[in-house]
Amino acid sequence: MRTPLLIVIASMLGACLPVQDAHQVARIKTRLGTIYVWLYEETPIHREYFIDLANSGYFEDFSFNRVIEGFVAQGGCPDTAEGFAYSTHLLEPEFRPHLRHVYGTFAAGRDNNPGKLSAGCQFYIVHDANGIARLDGNYTVYGFVFRGMEVVDQIVAVETDESNEPLEPIDLDVGIIQMTRAEIEDSGFSIPD
Repeated sequence: MRTPLLIVIASMLGACLPVQDAHQVARIKTRLGTIYVWLYEETPIHREYFIDLANSGYFEDFSFNRVIEGFVAQGGCPDTAEGFAYSTHLLEPEFRPHLRHVYGTFAAGRDNNPGKLSAGCQFYIVHDANGIARLDGNYTVYGFVFRGMEVVDQIVAVETDESNEPLEPIDLDVGIIQMTRAEIEDSGFSIPD
């Protein structure tokens, strides 16, 4: 039996059209579980830079290198004694008054540079249940963990050395995936309009 030409054309067109209601989210796989991060559209420079690094496989060589329970889980490029003065990953800050350092915030690390430039290769997740208001307006918030904070709870609880680096590495497998609004909001997170 031959398939009518219209059905074939319709199915081909459907495969070429963008998936409606699909959103790019970050997926961070670790040996302790998976973390899903909503990346804010309001911070396009940081969002796109992170997506580009993730898609290039940049984070495969890095880990959660600084973890402090009740403060943050930090990953990506580690801190250096000279800061990020020689880094190729510096980004202009994108401070947004409504994006605050609350529990689950995903933000860009930086050194103590006067322009508050972000290290686009380094991120941290806020683990303080009360938030960290002193970081607002000083570090760029560009995402939020909408699923997987129980994994972050495990990460910050591991045994560390004197510099707060896990004794057993927590390697990063970072990718960008597509999820529907329903899949994202099933976790209780509301997608910003």
